[in-house]
Amino acid sequence: MIDKIKDIENIELYLIPLLILFTLWFIRNTIKYYKGEKRKVKHLHRFAKEGESISQYELAKRYAKGQAVKKNCQNAAFWYQKSAFSGNDDAKTFLKKMMKKRRC
Repeated sequence: MIDKIKDIENIELYLIPLLILFTLWFIRNTIKYYKGEKRKVKHLHRFAKEGESISQYELAKRYAKGQAVKKNCQNAAFWYQKSAFSGNDDAKTFLKKMMKKRRC
């Protein structure tokens, strides 16, 4: 047992490259995630402008929470209203709540 510990006395030489590889992997996947979120928002905008009520509702939720877009209550209310006029019951409910609170 003690012989094995002596063989691994320079374990930091093995850990440093592993930590570097993990850090590079983490950065790469983080960038990949945010690019994917940006792409989703771009597609949501396109479909919402075409009149798809589910996309309008999802876009409104993102604006209300500030998820992958800058939080903006006016844009959230706009897209909730568009979705509600398209017949989305969830949007109607949330728009009523939003009007009572007078905020997102």
